[in-house]
Amino acid sequence: MKKQAEMEAALQNGSLDARLLSIYGGAAAALEEQKKRLLALIRTFGETYGSGREIGLFSAPGRTEMGGNHTDHQRGRVLAAAIDLDMLACASRSGSSLVRVLSDGYPEIRVDLSELTPVKEEAGTTAALIRGIAARICEMGYPVSGFDACVTSQVLGGSGLSSSAAFEVLMGVVMNALFCGEALNAVQIAQIGQYAENVFFDKPCGLMDQLASSVGGITAIDFQDPQAPAVDKLDCSPSDFGYSLCIIDSGADHADLTDEYASIPREMGAVAAFFHKDVLRQVDFEEFWRQIPAIRKTAGDRAVLRALHFFADNELVPLQEEKLRAGDFEGFLALVEQSGHSSSECLQNLYCCSRPEAQAVPLTIAAARRLLNGRGAVRVHGGGFAGTVQAYVPFGQEEVFRKGMEDILGEGRCHFLNIRPGGGSVIA
Repeated sequence: MKKQAEMEAALQNGSLDARLLSIYGGAAAALEEQKKRLLALIRTFGETYGSGREIGLFSAPGRTEMGGNHTDHQRGRVLAAAIDLDMLACASRSGSSLVRVLSDGYPEIRVDLSELTPVKEEAGTTAALIRGIAARICEMGYPVSGFDACVTSQVLGGSGLSSSAAFEVLMGVVMNALFCGEALNAVQIAQIGQYAENVFFDKPCGLMDQLASSVGGITAIDFQDPQAPAVDKLDCSPSDFGYSLCIIDSGADHADLTDEYASIPREMGAVAAFFHKDVLRQVDFEEFWRQIPAIRKTAGDRAVLRALHFFADNELVPLQEEKLRAGDFEGFLALVEQSGHSSSECLQNLYCCSRPEAQAVPLTIAAARRLLNGRGAVRVHGGGFAGTVQAYVPFGQEEVFRKGMEDILGEGRCHFLNIRPGGGSVIA
């Protein structure tokens, strides 16, 4: 924490350069861009909430899912990574019970922390996330109170890069620094964000998004014990092997998809319940296979197929990790394609059954495969239905690929990203 003038000077004289490089990685040009963003954010904070206060600077990245599509909510394995698009916050204690958060392009949010139970009218709002994060940290014994924060984001909502998880991690990092002496670790901060989304925001979600944002880098995660997920970071990136990571926005309408997303854990859960288990990770695959005729009668064919996807994708993740550690990126890409086919054929999350005429995700995948022409890989990314597609594009083919995709989908649909080494972070 520093006074505003001291923080600005630290950014301008280079004394925070090493810290920024450890979080973002990358080249000097990218570092200068982050410093400009931070200086602008500090000035916005001073103009909004008063200059001369002690402030902190904080960051939380978006995330990309590299393996394990819809496996996390069944206590499965995933491979995920933080990316170099992030949310930044400049924050300071207010000395009251009131939280004020001003994000670029949005009205100020005010949350009075004298009330730390879910507010029905707040469900589905950013205020619910702030209240839920504060409530959970208070339950853990830390004296959270009011603060003021200005937020700026490169992680666009609806981009498939999990802006909601980035915001949850960002608020967790802010409260951890202001009120907990940074006692909470990255896994705890992720779990707090998931709690806020499940209980206060009222949306079912797994833990992958929050954990990928909070931990940083490429991370292999095993959720078999949800209270203590196994987290193993890998020191590599697609760029090490001559590939660029591209996230493609299919351009489909994201409205009213909560039920579509919720149907996947619900149907997988119905299969688990057939065996008197909570989640599919607890079910023996061979016993599941023997019982398919009976499961079809109680849970339906789609539930059986979705369970088949879980078992298949859950086994692919450690194989993908093994390929990356061995430097066999072509082998990794073959497994990415295999996962994508399973999502299409068994998980069935490429389009909504209620709107069969709208199939932007399958169209995007088909176009990407044609442009890649047998190289790289492509698969549905994240939740699916109307979201984004992930592609690995060989170096030197990026602009041809971008043009080909955007000729079909429209400008600004392709986002080439880098893996970010740092997760949710206190910058200073």
